[in-house]
This record gives sequence, structure tokens and C-alpha cells, in this order.
Amino acid sequence: MEFSIKSGHPEKQRTACVVVGVYEPRRLSDMAKHIDDQCDGLLSNMLRRGDLEGKIGQTLLLHNVAGTLADRILLVGCGRERELGDTQYQKIIEKAVNTLNEMGAMETVCYLTELNVKGRDIYWRVRHAVEMTANTLYRFDQLKTKKDVTRRPLRKIIFSVTSRRELPLAEKACHEAQAIAAGVKLAKDLANLPPNICTPSYLAERAHNLCHIHKNVSCEILDAEAMQALGMNALLGVARGSNEPAKMIVLNYQGTKKSQPPIVFVGKGITFDSGGISLKPGLDMDQMKFDMCGAATVFGAFTVAAELQLPLNLVCIMPCTENLPSGHALKPGDILTSMSGQTIEILNTDAEGRLILCDALTYAERFKPEAVVDVATLTGACIVALGRQPSGLYGNNPTLINELITAGKNSADRVWDMPLWDEYQDLLDSPFADMANIGGSEGGSITAACFLSRFAKKYHWAHLDIAGTAWYPRSTKRVTKGATGRPVPLLVQYLLDKFHTEPTAVEIDNEE
Repeated sequence: MEFSIKSGHPEKQRTACVVVGVYEPRRLSDMAKHIDDQCDGLLSNMLRRGDLEGKIGQTLLLHNVAGTLADRILLVGCGRERELGDTQYQKIIEKAVNTLNEMGAMETVCYLTELNVKGRDIYWRVRHAVEMTANTLYRFDQLKTKKDVTRRPLRKIIFSVTSRRELPLAEKACHEAQAIAAGVKLAKDLANLPPNICTPSYLAERAHNLCHIHKNVSCEILDAEAMQALGMNALLGVARGSNEPAKMIVLNYQGTKKSQPPIVFVGKGITFDSGGISLKPGLDMDQMKFDMCGAATVFGAFTVAAELQLPLNLVCIMPCTENLPSGHALKPGDILTSMSGQTIEILNTDAEGRLILCDALTYAERFKPEAVVDVATLTGACIVALGRQPSGLYGNNPTLINELITAGKNSADRVWDMPLWDEYQDLLDSPFADMANIGGSEGGSITAACFLSRFAKKYHWAHLDIAGTAWYPRSTKRVTKGATGRPVPLLVQYLLDKFHTEPTAVEIDNEE
């Protein structure tokens, strides 16, 4: 897909299709009015006849409109203007892109980026239009012998801005959005791969290949022997049941001076989770290939940082293994000594994500990080608490928590701040070890975060429970079963906010 930015009136665009908005009830947007003026009121007459009400999801396609140069004009319902917020805008873009792709318009000039979205400027509107376009057109069909091929797919979109003065800012948004969209696609592709292909060794190989693409990227792969030497017995305990060798993947991106403390992302990489000896039910167990979405998303965010050459240092740690039952597998009642020296009584082998993460969080200490954010499909309890809209957010530093909340709002990849109170820690008490790996039936997402917090006391830390947001469990009218790529946009926005605020067009002109 090719994206670009331009400024100009819609009636003057020589293209396969021009896209403009119509508000409810039957009110033309500013750009639609330009066309209406050139075609002697054709659009307004159609609205008066009731051809289009303007509700979100409605479209009307017109051919060879007099006074215009485009082959077609696509009118897209935008709902009530005063109610046009982030979610409504995304739905409008999604509907427009699907319609364009289905009708065979291989290129288009889209004026929906000029809509008045509450509290959002041209940078936000362009960036999210690009990201939503890429998300809408995403397909995972690499393993199908017969692919669903669109005869004339949408290949080029030009997004419009009101004035030439907005061009630099919109172009910056377009550039960053394409990098984010590529990172989201990578995360989706890795997570959607079957577990017989996407093994820990496969992820390690993909990570190592990044070193050949970016000069300021390095990669270290710790095998079982290296992890054993470091005392990572919690991670290796989970790996015991599988014939696939465990890997600890460490990616390092240096975008500024070495003395600058890095940000560290940690991603849970259980490439298949059967539950181990505490075996999961067979129904929907195929979805447990998505238990490596934490690793997939930090991998995706890392590639965006490297592609955009962000002026910061970033380390991504991905502990990767399978969790399977066998004669060697971890058993309920076993006690493990983690890399930190703390001992853990295993009460449920299906609470394995926290076991691999705790050793990774201890390993992160050596980087003397500015902050550590771990990302994991950790608990079904988080889905019960929050559904599939926000990711659960925990942390030990208010500033870091607020930064992630803000990044979530601006990236439309939202989080919800959850309690991490001392009272919950008592639920992890064990008579035989320093702690148990589960805290009982109540507050499961919270006690899982409490467990992780015991290994993150030496730095500012946050935990994202993405069990509800990392994938769609089934296909619906609006979504297809599979990985979402979240929270790549959130993580990248958090990085972008670290070093730049949205510049004005004048500031960008000075840079150029």
C-alpha cells in the first residue's frame, strides 16, 4: 500500500475515486460542499431525497459527477459532527477503506482526514487514518494454497489536508504511521503463525536477522546452558516439559549515547501453552498459540524504534518456551529457585507466564534501565475484569503509569490502571517457599501482577496484561479471528512521547 499527503480541492482531483464525508442528518462536510458547488447541487439534492442519511456505516457511490475530474465520488456517513470522537473516526475510515477495496478503486484521494474529530489535530487524524487503513486491509493467508484474491485491490491512498501549511506535520504523521503499521503487521504475523512453525528457535532466528537490517541493533540469544549458569530455574522449569529448546532473546537498539539508560520491554513468549500438567480444556486450546503475543508485540515495537531511528536506547527481552506436559514437566508442588534467589512453590503449572517473566525481570536489572515495561497475555481474570477493550496496567511508579495511560489515549490503544495494593500480596503466601505462583480464585490478574512486582523492585516498572486485547477469539462481522497487534501502538507512542511532542509546521520547516 502506498500512502501520500496532498492539499487541494476535491473537484480538481484526477483519480479513480474521491472520498468525502456526510454528517447526520443529511449534512455535507466542507469538502463535500466544494463538490456540490461544482455539480449544481447534485449531492444536496440526493440528500434531500433521502439517498443517504449520514449515519456511520452508510455509503453512496456516484459515477462521473459533472464538474469533477474523478471517476467516482464516494460519500461516507460520519454520524453527528458534535459526537465525532476517536472510535467513530476509526469506524468511518474502516468503512471507507473496505468499500474502496471491494469496488475496485485502486487509488483514491481521501478527504476524511479533514473531519472535525473532537480534540484531535491533523497529525493525529492522518496517523490514525494510515494505521486504520493498514489494519483494515491486513490478511494472514501465507499458509493457504488458495488465497482470497481481490481482483483490483486498493493500492494507493492520498490523504488530504486543508492547507499547504499542514503538509509537513501530516507527512511526519504518515511516515510514523507506516512504521507503526509495519510493526503491528509483524506482531500479527508472528502471533498468527502456527506453533509448529513459530517456535522459540524461530523467534530467535527472526530476532537475529534484525542485526543485518539495522547497524545499531545487536542481538544475544541465551540457550538453556547460559540460562542455567545465570540461575534462571523458573524459566527452565517451565521449559522442562517440551522438546523445543527454550531461548532468551535479548535485542539491543542504541539510538543515542551509551551512557543514556535504556528503556526495557519484556515480552512473554510462550509459543504454545497447553497448561502443562495442569492441562487446559481441549476446547479452544488452538488459541494458546497466541500466548506469545507479549513477545510478538515488543518485537514489533522494537522494529519501529529501529526503523524510525528514535533517539533513545531500547532493550527488548523475550523469554521463549513451550509449556507442555511430559515425564519431565513441572509438577504442582514443585519448588523452584528463581534467578533472584527467591523460591516459588508451584501450585498450578498453567500459571507459567509469570515464571518465565520473573527471571527476565531479574535479568533486566543489569541494564540499569530508565524504566521496564513487561507485556504478557497473563491471566484470563483480566478479561473477566476488563473485557477486550483496554489492557490491564499495573506498576510501581506513578509517573510511568501516567505516561502509559497518556500514550494509550493518544494511540487509541487504551489501558486501565489497576490496583497493586499490599493487601493482595498476602494471597501469595506459601508455607513451603517464599511465595506461591498463584493467589487463589479472587483477583487473579492482580495477584499475578503482585507476583511480578516482587522481581521488579530495583527500577521503575509497569506490567501490561494483554490477555483480552492481544487477539480476537472468534470472527465477527467487524473482525477476523487472530492477533490484533496490540499493544504495539501504545508502546511506540510511549517511546515517541519520550523525546518529542508534536511539532508545528513551522518547526518542521526549520528542521528541513
